[in-house]
Amino acid sequence: MTAVAPPSALTRPLVPVGNLFTFALEVFAAMFRRPFQWRELSDQAWFVTRVSLLPACAITIPFGAVLALQIGSLFGQLGARSFTGAVAVVGIVQQAAPIATVVIVAGAAGTAVAADLGSRKIRDELDALEVLGISVVQRLVVPRVIAMGVVACLLNAVTTAVGTIGGYAFNVGVQGGSPGAYVQSFTALAQLPDLYVGELKALVFGLLAGIVATYQGVNAKGGPQGVGNGVNQSVVVSFVLLFLANAILTAVYYQLVPPKGL
Repeated sequence: MTAVAPPSALTRPLVPVGNLFTFALEVFAAMFRRPFQWRELSDQAWFVTRVSLLPACAITIPFGAVLALQIGSLFGQLGARSFTGAVAVVGIVQQAAPIATVVIVAGAAGTAVAADLGSRKIRDELDALEVLGISVVQRLVVPRVIAMGVVACLLNAVTTAVGTIGGYAFNVGVQGGSPGAYVQSFTALAQLPDLYVGELKALVFGLLAGIVATYQGVNAKGGPQGVGNGVNQSVVVSFVLLFLANAILTAVYYQLVPPKGL
């Protein structure tokens, strides 16, 4: 058998990327194997919802307010204040709500998942499951990844509504905008595919955050300090992948669905 050469200094940083990609493929393949852990999925979905719902709603309100403030001030200078609602809604639905939702999901639920699996790893519980012939990926990883993706998609609908209401209240109550003009301008630039792409982004972001968190957990090493390092890395890597995926999905969306004209 030919010995495999160790990675060079140039390719060494790509090794974790390849390992993460291989782990993601293994997770997606295990999603279609039986038996599926429905009980574990239900428990994890409730946990993700419990720790993410209120913070996601709370962080989306300032997003909507800031968008209404910036857009309202700019459009006021241009004499187009009546279109503040349209632009604010597009920004909230397409960008602010999905990103705010998954930032909370990755930061709150993702860190908890990474810490839980990492603690089990350093206590040799995951190795014991493998010795018993139980797949760690199928038994523990898949339910957590699916739970984070599905809950992120559902939470995005809630945060979209909360952000839109927050932008409306800020524009009307603080900036003195017209309630009728704000509501009427919803259909000027916004369209139904904007909501679809927002939900798709939330689903993709949630799955990515789940894969990164579980990967860091099952590969933790070095004792408690290693678990802490894995939790920190899961947050950083999740955020980097989140913004990268957001840029790609947005570019593809605007190529497939042209913006709605006035």
